[in-house]
Amino acid sequence: MMATMKPTHSIEIKELLKFADRKFKSERGSYLFQEGMAAEDLYIIISGKIQISKITSDGRELSLRICSANDICGELTLFTDNPRYLLSAKVLEEGEIAAIKKDVIESEIFQNSKLAFEFMKWMSDHFRKTQTKFRDLVLNGKRGALFSTLIRMSNSYGIPKGNEILIDLPLTNQELANFCGTSRESTNRILSELKRDKIINIKKGKISILDLQYLKDEIGCENCSAIYCNIE
Repeated sequence: MMATMKPTHSIEIKELLKFADRKFKSERGSYLFQEGMAAEDLYIIISGKIQISKITSDGRELSLRICSANDICGELTLFTDNPRYLLSAKVLEEGEIAAIKKDVIESEIFQNSKLAFEFMKWMSDHFRKTQTKFRDLVLNGKRGALFSTLIRMSNSYGIPKGNEILIDLPLTNQELANFCGTSRESTNRILSELKRDKIINIKKGKISILDLQYLKDEIGCENCSAIYCNIE
């Protein structure tokens, strides 16, 4: 069954926003932060979409997740000395962002046991999501990595359209390849094969899945909960 609705965030975002020292508009293509930069802020996404990625040792970009409204990014730097961002946060879709100083949120977590508990739950969920993504990338090869990514995207952004599932997220083939840890050329080839075999369709930069079960069968999908099997 499709999970088009995003699960409720475990952390009370309205409470966190009280500690924001500034809000600003984000522009597509800009960065909230890049890996290696000194980390001073935690960011809450009020609107828009942010891509979280890692640059590999050979210079390739590996996209890990997409943050949207009510998501948090920059959290990996909490409670570390002289912290630097471990990942990069690029704006995919313009919107509004709130920033909270790292030392402010750390102080609040120390004083607020409920908030600390919710942060622990939230971080645990993220680690579980990341583990399953890397499992799919490592075990399923290039085709399987793309199939897994399409399934995850359908869970996060899928809209049923008759017998199709429209992934309502415009991505270039290079951006899609970055989520799979593969080259654009490999992604182009596999997408063309899927389109030829009527597994997917592509119109105006958006992918529609015509045969979701085929993708699941090819990677031995375990039908995990969409809370964990998503691209967010």
